[in-house]
Amino acid sequence: MYGKFGEVLRAELDSIREQGLYKDERVLEGPQGAEIRVGGKTVLNFCANNYLGLASDPRVVEAARRTLSEWGYGLSSVRFICGTTTLHRQLERELSEFLGMEDTILYAACFDANGGVFEPLLDKDSAIITDQLNHASIIDGVRLAKAQRFIYNHADMDHLETQLKDAQSAEFRLVVTDGVFSMDGHLAPLVEICDLAEKYEAMVLVDDSHATGFTGPTGRGTHEKFDVMDRVDLITTTLGKALGGALGGCTSGRREIIEWLRQKSRPYLFSNSVPMMICGAALEVLKILREDPGPLKTLERNQVRLRSGLRELGFDVDEGDHPIIPVHFRKHDNDAILAQGMAADLLDEGIYCIGFSFPVVPRGQARIRLQTSAAHSDAHVERCLEAFATVGRKHGAI
Repeated sequence: MYGKFGEVLRAELDSIREQGLYKDERVLEGPQGAEIRVGGKTVLNFCANNYLGLASDPRVVEAARRTLSEWGYGLSSVRFICGTTTLHRQLERELSEFLGMEDTILYAACFDANGGVFEPLLDKDSAIITDQLNHASIIDGVRLAKAQRFIYNHADMDHLETQLKDAQSAEFRLVVTDGVFSMDGHLAPLVEICDLAEKYEAMVLVDDSHATGFTGPTGRGTHEKFDVMDRVDLITTTLGKALGGALGGCTSGRREIIEWLRQKSRPYLFSNSVPMMICGAALEVLKILREDPGPLKTLERNQVRLRSGLRELGFDVDEGDHPIIPVHFRKHDNDAILAQGMAADLLDEGIYCIGFSFPVVPRGQARIRLQTSAAHSDAHVERCLEAFATVGRKHGAI
């Protein structure tokens, strides 16, 4: 049987290559940072989620090394059997305090947090009202629940209100949104979402993976930025981006909800504990955030300069207030091929970035998604702009 099946797969793979949609994986030859080794040369990295530049920070690496030495490599167990340590409990307490929530439950990744939050909480008599552009992990998690599903147009508050009205027959309602939408860097209108949720008696869940650690006055996230920390019921987020860049995620929120998830959430009950060295490193990151606000200011300066510089060059770049800066090619034919070709030539110019196309983004909306970091110097940002000017003119993008 595989002979025929393999032929179909080979044909489909050839097709996505021809469309410029094939995703090659470039191989890094050293640690993550503002500068990385790829293909035997050093280039500037402008597409990592390493927002605070802490992925290879000596303090974080040392904390992981120290924890590895003290606690060993892993626990070979799930949490409720013999996989809970004092480090897990400490990290959950400190994350709860940082996020302004009552309690927190750790997962192997935020994908697991989103995959494990809806099904145990919401049954067929409940309703989930979810943004059209929410992350794939939310989409998959919602599919697992037996609850009624209502999808509202992206950030469209009139449509959200319509869907909330349609969901009034449900016993319980939950509005779900990304805090920051990762392909565009758009921030969810959390004040309006919370207003509508309160008006129609719904809870609110925010996936803040692209905000935790650096958005808001002290980096606590979009709920801090919009001053709704006491109005959001649940936060799902990751340790794998700004908070050290390895892996791990969590759900943080109302005490009874978190206690229920410990009893019922399948990705928590049936997955090994987060490795202790991850916990130790994450605790060090939280300590750094408490003591040094400098990286937040550097990150803001870098994203403002890069975004404004690209717009001045003539690139199709939205206005925004986030280190995710998408360079669009929606006005060009063969946008996917253009994005891939420019990304390849930018690598030759010493700038590491990736072209995104269908199915990661909708057809006709291919882009290069840039991400600034607090680890970037002013000179790094200016070098990136110079390379985009050169390559953009070569491809007729500007």
